[in-house]
Amino acid sequence: MDRIQPPLVDPFARAITYLRVSVTDRCDFRCVYCMSENMTFLPKAELLTLEELDRLCSAFVALGVRKLRITGGEPLVRRNIMDFFRAMSRHIDSGALEELTLTTNGSQLARFAGDLAAAGVRRVNVSLDTLDDDRFTEITRWGRLSQVREGIAAARDAGLRVKINAVALRGVNEDELFRLTEWCAGSDMDLTWIEVMPMGDIGNEDRLDQYWSLSDLRARLATRYTLIDTPERTGGPARYVRLAETGQKVGFITPLTHNFCESCNRVRLTCTGQLFMCLGQEDMADLRAPLRAHPDDDAPLNAAIRAAIAAKPRGHDFDYSRRRPDGQVSRHMSHTGG
Repeated sequence: MDRIQPPLVDPFARAITYLRVSVTDRCDFRCVYCMSENMTFLPKAELLTLEELDRLCSAFVALGVRKLRITGGEPLVRRNIMDFFRAMSRHIDSGALEELTLTTNGSQLARFAGDLAAAGVRRVNVSLDTLDDDRFTEITRWGRLSQVREGIAAARDAGLRVKINAVALRGVNEDELFRLTEWCAGSDMDLTWIEVMPMGDIGNEDRLDQYWSLSDLRARLATRYTLIDTPERTGGPARYVRLAETGQKVGFITPLTHNFCESCNRVRLTCTGQLFMCLGQEDMADLRAPLRAHPDDDAPLNAAIRAAIAAKPRGHDFDYSRRRPDGQVSRHMSHTGG
């Protein structure tokens, strides 16, 4: 594709250089803050094929996207997903794409870590909220901690940089703040904490009960470590500190207590071809229609992408401050991609 095209810039002068792509809504876990235990997943016929995902992602790369993060559900449970990663590696090889990466629960990393590294993936984010086996089973419902730890070890052996993402859950993993920090430091892994987000019906769970403010978490962390603020950004919403005692980075993703929208450079593509310009809004653009209606002409697809970016809002409306999950959106995180 011809890269000599105007870049994607939204109405607030933010260049859109980061695309997160959910390749499946399916997952082999059922985390209590993400989905209900008895989920109804999309019919497979509604999902974009891997070839269609390739064409869509390549269109975004041609329009200036420099970072591509593959998400789910759990992306590595999608059949033949490594064919897609290998296809995307051509954009790494050409220099058009600066980074190809993924967020995973780690369950399949032992199988795929070597193949991911060969496809040009250099780092992965692994979602892990606890180091306690029983608690891990309670949070994930179906997961096994030992399998995830084996996957993390395999990723590191393959030369992948691993960052741990932990969701802050009040009354669940508060007592593991220092344990998780020290475990990550001992394995030279950075750690990012994420506030639970009000997305989708999660059954009998109450997000207000789950919500642990990262302002409180950070204050607790500061009782044991010296926190040094850094200006570093990795293309996402995290704000980072460095712990003087360990040298590691700790990130905070705080969509609720600190709105991070002012520098948002990303959009999210679902496995059905819907483009969400904001994680916390319902507005979306259907890219599957022009993709399939014009299989040999990218101009209508490019026009649809540009029209969607022109409708990107300034920010979201997530808010727990009034003791109700204001701004809650109906779709599950597993559908949009984390």
